[in-house]
Amino acid sequence: MKMWIALVLATLAVGASAQCSCSSMKYATCDGTPCTCTLLVGKNMKETLNCDALIPKCFLMKNEMFRASIAGRFGGKPVETAFVDNDGLYDPECENDGKFKAKQCNKTEECWCVNSAGVRRTDKGDKNLKCDKLVETYWVRLQLRHKPVDGEVDASKMKDAIKDAINKRYSNFNKDMIENVEYDKDSRMIVVDVKKPKGERKSDLANMAYYMEKDVKDLPLFKDGVKFEPMVGNKKLEMKDILVYYVDEEAPTFTMKNLSGGIIAVIVVVVLAVVIGLLILFFYRRREQQRYSKTHQREMDAM
Repeated sequence: MKMWIALVLATLAVGASAQCSCSSMKYATCDGTPCTCTLLVGKNMKETLNCDALIPKCFLMKNEMFRASIAGRFGGKPVETAFVDNDGLYDPECENDGKFKAKQCNKTEECWCVNSAGVRRTDKGDKNLKCDKLVETYWVRLQLRHKPVDGEVDASKMKDAIKDAINKRYSNFNKDMIENVEYDKDSRMIVVDVKKPKGERKSDLANMAYYMEKDVKDLPLFKDGVKFEPMVGNKKLEMKDILVYYVDEEAPTFTMKNLSGGIIAVIVVVVLAVVIGLLILFFYRRREQQRYSKTHQREMDAM
């Protein structure tokens, strides 16, 4: 009899837990009996919510800023010398074994140097540009974001799930090279660091990263058409975004010419503002000096 009572109570508790949610705020954390929902508005700062009504805008804005601050610190460049592929697809020159030639010109008069992943690592120049060797990429950071799922993803199982999925999907890729996996549940972002020892030339990180990029962008290269969708516990994570950072054995040699048009525009605006400010100050002081001279002259005439 006692066992039946315990079973009924456990069933009721599970049912109550399943119903404990906040319909008006998806980022709320809800638990307890009676159900209590809270919202993170800062580090270790929570506000208790009334989920039967719309959440106050002030709380929503604080939560959004807090989530943005977390996302801003999460992911990004693994080191300052890391860079992304800003050029996209081009028609490369290949060695007989499939490796990229260090110098690429894409059948034009414009040339540049690439790393072992085929990603440009220098400014563009003419055909006289020198690329002495093919610099190896030894570290790749994969920054992915998955689509929303029902319930909460078990972050403690994320690393093993990602390792197994990469190993299984990409020709038994060596799991030992997956050095670190981080997960932020609020932004649904997964950061995977894949690294090999400097000087190692047998493993090609770029091949795996390129296949994964195509999988996530719904252009899988495998005939089966299956995408990269790791299983974390009983939840399948469907990816929606991917960004790849490359870290080479030698730092890239980009210069100011690599600045985007937006950054250049900002610099120009700032310089113009400074020049205009100096001109205004110059003419103001000149007018004040003229005014002082006229006043002084009138005072002298009166004397």
